[in-house]
Amino acid sequence: MNEDTSPRGLGRREALLLGGAFAGATLASQIAGIRPAHAAAGSTLVIAAAATPQSLDNEYDASLGTIDAIGQLYDSLIQFKKKPDPKVPSVLREDFADHPELPGGLAVEGKLAESWEVDPKGMFLRFHLKKGIISNWGNELDADDVKYTWARKFALNAIGGFIVGLMGLPNPDAIVVEDKYTVTFRPSVPNPLMLKLQLNLYNNIFDSKKLKQVATKDDPWSRKFLENNSAGYGPYELASITRGQQAVFKARANYWGGKPAIDTIIYKEVPTSATRVSLLQGGAVDIALGLQPLEIVRLKKVPGVTVETVPASSMMWIELNTKFPPFDKVEVRQAMNYAFPRDQVMKSIFQDIASPLTGCMPDIYPDFNAKANPYSYDLDKAKALLKSVGLESGFKMEISYNAGDPSQEPIAILYQTSLRQIGVELTLHKIPAGTYYNEVSARKQPMIMFVDAPWGPDPGYSTRLYFYSKSFVDYSNYANAEVDKLIEDGSQMTDIPARNELFGKVQDIVMKEAPWVFVAFPNFTITRKADLQGMTYYSTNAFRFADFSRKA
Repeated sequence: MNEDTSPRGLGRREALLLGGAFAGATLASQIAGIRPAHAAAGSTLVIAAAATPQSLDNEYDASLGTIDAIGQLYDSLIQFKKKPDPKVPSVLREDFADHPELPGGLAVEGKLAESWEVDPKGMFLRFHLKKGIISNWGNELDADDVKYTWARKFALNAIGGFIVGLMGLPNPDAIVVEDKYTVTFRPSVPNPLMLKLQLNLYNNIFDSKKLKQVATKDDPWSRKFLENNSAGYGPYELASITRGQQAVFKARANYWGGKPAIDTIIYKEVPTSATRVSLLQGGAVDIALGLQPLEIVRLKKVPGVTVETVPASSMMWIELNTKFPPFDKVEVRQAMNYAFPRDQVMKSIFQDIASPLTGCMPDIYPDFNAKANPYSYDLDKAKALLKSVGLESGFKMEISYNAGDPSQEPIAILYQTSLRQIGVELTLHKIPAGTYYNEVSARKQPMIMFVDAPWGPDPGYSTRLYFYSKSFVDYSNYANAEVDKLIEDGSQMTDIPARNELFGKVQDIVMKEAPWVFVAFPNFTITRKADLQGMTYYSTNAFRFADFSRKA
């Protein structure tokens, strides 16, 4: 699949969903019902989240709960090595820096793969699989499972099609089974991203034997089965799921990496962040996800609760739809950035648990162009830019935002106040959480707030996702022929210094042409009981339950 047909976009941590099983219940009854009476605290981890997993088929779903579930049920061929966060040593994070001295330029280690070979010219990538790895259905991993996994991406042509396109694979025959435990990828053109793309959360490997067993003539790729089940080699298996209430995961005793320290994971849907906070403070849950900045700040002072917050790949911005005048004029888009009160938003809304969005890709990723950002808060410059295109009297515009994210409305209000000073009258439009993403992907709003993260720690991956005119997630309808050409050229460039220079230029152009109002880099934060340890930050902003254990 090409980017322009992807159904949901890749890398998105979908908006928090409202409503669900806990709506209308009293806090006391919620606390009483969350942790089963028979569950020992050491053997069970209870997580309060905004929503339960939706479809467990990663070809079709990238919503919050599903993203968290996929990392528990499946494993990829390789993973980044870990290192302590420089500011929060208790947190590990992926080492996705450039390492030119290593194969493929990456600090990686095997998961399902024992070893690998990377062609310096980018024309093949070969994996040698570990032997004796067993799925949750008792089947041994082999090269046919890898081949099947990629054939499924080709056949269904949904989220996996985006990855297929980035890999430069012309057809399923480009994945070659050499022997039972050896498989080779052969792109049609040189590809510098082959190894890095194997680290994507949605590039896990399926148990093909199980999926072929449950396939039918009408459902040859077992889509119905994978909506509610798993077939993989991950550390946990799904015990049960009741959407709107909870999903329960059980640790696998025969997991190749050893049985996880926590036996049972109960992933509870608790729609409001205030309730999730109360449940954590009351001891009914071990981890509370998706809290608001003020809630996080208050929890730092609560005994028995630990807050860990680290820089992340998440970005918040406002789409400026270039098909809606006056946003077809670059000067107007630039003015909208000079009039955005970033420092005020950082302090009053994010409580400094974020940093200003100073680029068009995550600043924690290698080859981020820190010099590309020209914007500061400058109303005089904003006025001058509007005057240069005949809009000295300003204009009227509507900004849309997600009702399910409480931070977006106050940001819109602060922006509304600032824009009045340059003659721009902003009308606020709150969109229900349930229909919000449909509005984003429809590209029919002139301005809409959005939060997302590109999962690939690479400038080519990030810029292609959002600014390539054929990409499905180019929600601002940004189109620049030079940018398109640079992105296409960079996708086949194996000379790393030259490639980095090329994508530095892409970032320069995009920042100057401003298809977004650049808002914030929100931190990734976990609020948990103090007796837990093992937090690891991943660029997907999703958890791995197997990382956690209880302190002795």
